[in-house]
Amino acid sequence: MRRSAIVAMATAATVALVATGCSASGSADTGSGSKLVYATGEPDHLTPGRQTVAFDQVMSLFAPLTQTDTEGKLHDVAARSVTSDDATTWTITLRDGWKFSNGETVTPESYVRAWNYTAYGPNAWENSGQLASIVGYTDLNPTEGKPTTKEMSGLKVTGKDTFTVTLTHADSQFPLQLSQAQTGFYPMPKAAYSDIKAYDKEPIGNGPYEMTGAWKANKEFTVTAWSGYEGTKPVTDEVAFRSYSDMDTAYTDVLAGNADVLFLPSDKYTSAASDFGDRLHSFGAPGIDYIGFPLWDEQYSNPDVRRAISMSINRKQVNKAIYGGLYEPATALTPPSMSGTKEGICGDACEFDPAAAKKLLASAGGFDGQITLVYPGGNGLDALYEAYANQIRQNLGVDTVAKPTTDWASYYSTLTDKTVAGPHFGHWGALYTSQQNTLRALFTSAGGCAACTGYYHDDEVDSLLGKADSASSQAESNKYYEQVQEKVLEDFPVVPTFFDKYSYVTSQKVTKLPEVAGSPVLAQIAVSK
Repeated sequence: MRRSAIVAMATAATVALVATGCSASGSADTGSGSKLVYATGEPDHLTPGRQTVAFDQVMSLFAPLTQTDTEGKLHDVAARSVTSDDATTWTITLRDGWKFSNGETVTPESYVRAWNYTAYGPNAWENSGQLASIVGYTDLNPTEGKPTTKEMSGLKVTGKDTFTVTLTHADSQFPLQLSQAQTGFYPMPKAAYSDIKAYDKEPIGNGPYEMTGAWKANKEFTVTAWSGYEGTKPVTDEVAFRSYSDMDTAYTDVLAGNADVLFLPSDKYTSAASDFGDRLHSFGAPGIDYIGFPLWDEQYSNPDVRRAISMSINRKQVNKAIYGGLYEPATALTPPSMSGTKEGICGDACEFDPAAAKKLLASAGGFDGQITLVYPGGNGLDALYEAYANQIRQNLGVDTVAKPTTDWASYYSTLTDKTVAGPHFGHWGALYTSQQNTLRALFTSAGGCAACTGYYHDDEVDSLLGKADSASSQAESNKYYEQVQEKVLEDFPVVPTFFDKYSYVTSQKVTKLPEVAGSPVLAQIAVSK
């Protein structure tokens, strides 16, 4: 449920980081002959500008320009620096000596060419939108007709190791956008363009591992440590990516020691602790769950009705029953992994208090009729929404039912068509650890998921986000993000329910599972021989 929901709602799957450390080079004790079997779903693509569910695989082959550490601090990786005087034109300086695994030198052209190719509309690459804030993107993606150019005017090579990126507006968070899971910002070698379809099966990257052969559909493939990698050297010599169509089978394989690492399937949340003990690992993730509302519906137009529903839900009880205690009740609109998130900013509205909830609902005029909770069918959400319905019914005294749609597509169409019957499933998983991504996506009309939050819009929120973009420091940006949260929570368009956790189970062979931004640092997972 968790991964499919993230992909469909937020175009964001879980992240597996592959480059660690903040220096140009590093070393680690590599285990001679050590091998890790990573249980995953089937990739869609292995090209960085195309993949949407193959983060683990792609990020073993490529290194980002920047990355955040476990404390949320940003470090340069393939970049030596990312600087700007006005937050609009950015100069990216690359580290010396970096190469692709075929020996080709990584140059500014490697990035500029790849970003233009990814952004070019007729190519229809899935991660094109990650580049949409660069000047000239609209020229490559005209609303009518074909583009008359293949290059964004906002990208310019300015030296043997530098290039500039001019954005359509000031954006203080741009260096964060270059990190980790935003794979649309990765480089490609010149060799890729001679046969782009073949490259998708056997990409050449600048990361810690290289392919040993072409990926074949529904077949396991292996990557091996690349000796020429300039970042922190990988600990494990080989990683075999084994695709499973049934994650319960993968779970059984890890339990039996036939595979080594698996993102925990949602239907195993309550049993994983007893099955795996200390081999269950749960990390703070850049995602949040919430309940959205049809704000155009008069029944839900009063913020106090929405607050009453929030206060009628016992998040701690739901967490234990549905998530095995692995999640964290939400107390803000962004998770703690986001820089500057003020936990507890939601206040009493996110606390379980059935007596106060009933009183608040009564003062708001009560509720006539039935509350229908809507969620996408076939995504493993049945037990969760039945639990919500039971608690609202019991604690507010309002008849409440949980109703799934046929599938994800039919669910999402009820949001975009404004036909959703009532409060509904919501999730946002960010691809970079800034409050900007979540707050813009969910609470601005042009943020990418306005339909997910009932088309909520407020001019003051837009203004504050603009000030955060133009801020001269992360601390100043965070001050404005806090004000955004205060304003949105004043209106209370959504019920924050849980801060997500990324949970993994491992075989007895795994001796160390380091993480950054909620996901294992794949190249630094240690295994016994």
